[in-house]
Amino acid sequence: MFLSITLLLVAALSGLAVVRELRKKNFFAVGFAAISFLVFGWFSVMTIISIITTGQGAPV
Repeated sequence: MFLSITLLLVAALSGLAVVRELRKKNFFAVGFAAISFLVFGWFSVMTIISIITTGQGAPV
């Protein structure tokens, strides 16, 4: 559960970075922040789903 919360926190911070860098019009940083947001968000959601369905954080 700690892993999913940590990944969700990183995804949220990456989402804030996307907004901040869009305001600065730094599109190179927007790209990296958006990719980070998508990857960490995906892994956090999939980890939470795995915990709910199997009762474990990692696939068996």
